[in-house]
Amino acid sequence: MEYTNFSNHPLNVSKICLGTMNFGNKCDFKVSEEIMRSAYEQGINFFDTAAMYSAGVSEEFVGKALANIEREKIFIGTKVVKGIDRESIITELDECLKRLDMDYVDLYMIHWPVKGMNLAEMMGALNDTVKSGKTKLIGCCNFPAYLMALSNTVAVENGWEKMVCNQIAYNMIERGVEVEILPYAMADNVEITAYRPLSVGLLAGKFRQNKPMQLSARGTNDSRVITWFTQYGEGIERFIAFAEKKGVHPAQLAVAWILHSPAVTSA
Repeated sequence: MEYTNFSNHPLNVSKICLGTMNFGNKCDFKVSEEIMRSAYEQGINFFDTAAMYSAGVSEEFVGKALANIEREKIFIGTKVVKGIDRESIITELDECLKRLDMDYVDLYMIHWPVKGMNLAEMMGALNDTVKSGKTKLIGCCNFPAYLMALSNTVAVENGWEKMVCNQIAYNMIERGVEVEILPYAMADNVEITAYRPLSVGLLAGKFRQNKPMQLSARGTNDSRVITWFTQYGEGIERFIAFAEKKGVHPAQLAVAWILHSPAVTSA
């Protein structure tokens, strides 16, 4: 496993981050715990969850699965979804910590931008979560480059903590972030964590031309699978063939492609 710096955090994080969106939904605790244990044994110390994942059950599973591991050896990121007003940001972090059964998280993120958001209120509240010691770092998910830059400008003007991370969808199919988000991240030393690296299983070979669909695959009921496969099916088949020629699993190649980007911290 390779590790990298994450802003000014004392722990170097694994370049592979385990997302836990399916914990509590498609995975019961036994399966979730097995996944977490296997990931940690393979060197993964970066775990991502959110208040909205299975209505908080994901956080509960993550906390239980990691209960016997020294807290300083793992990096936990979670997200607020209740709202971006001060009260929501402050109270949801307390709720997240209760579900995780932890005193602090390493990264607390705004899950989605919303129309009419008050950046001063949002950044002020995030700053207070850091001052309280309940999170080490703050960040966002799915923010366009201009919005993250503007949010951090508000923070600088007020002497507050800046957001250090933007979590975004990025894979060989979804590449729009290469236009502005990734260049901005490199210019302003923003950490980029990429989710959906396998494009809902398409880049892992779960869905193939002229072959029956694997009903157990995660993306079976995801409408994007049909859309993307219709648009990029031939290219996906060439990608899978190339991976086979190199003697690697297509999922390995898809993740390696993302991590090759100098703008990406983890995937």
